[in-house]
Amino acid sequence: MAMGCAAAQTQEPEPVYTRARLTSTFEEAGGKLYVRLRLLPRAKIPFTTQAFRVRDPSLVAGLPEGAWVKFTTARIDGENTLTSIHVVEECKRFQHCD
Repeated sequence: MAMGCAAAQTQEPEPVYTRARLTSTFEEAGGKLYVRLRLLPRAKIPFTTQAFRVRDPSLVAGLPEGAWVKFTTARIDGENTLTSIHVVEECKRFQHCD
């Protein structure tokens, strides 16, 4: 029984994707690249715009401002950091979005 629990704990959790609209990208002094994303409202979060650090500029290369995206993040070196991002269809109001 203990082996079954240990095996279950070693599996990586499924990534959680968040929907947003890309509002802008900007670079701070020192060459740190950031992206601003306007998050869709969910149960406890109203519309909000948050900035995420981009460690790999190729993630956002070619993404136009205003594009609807799904993304994942992780807390790296004390900053919310973008780990993946891709363009998706717009989430229409009052319709189910994944």
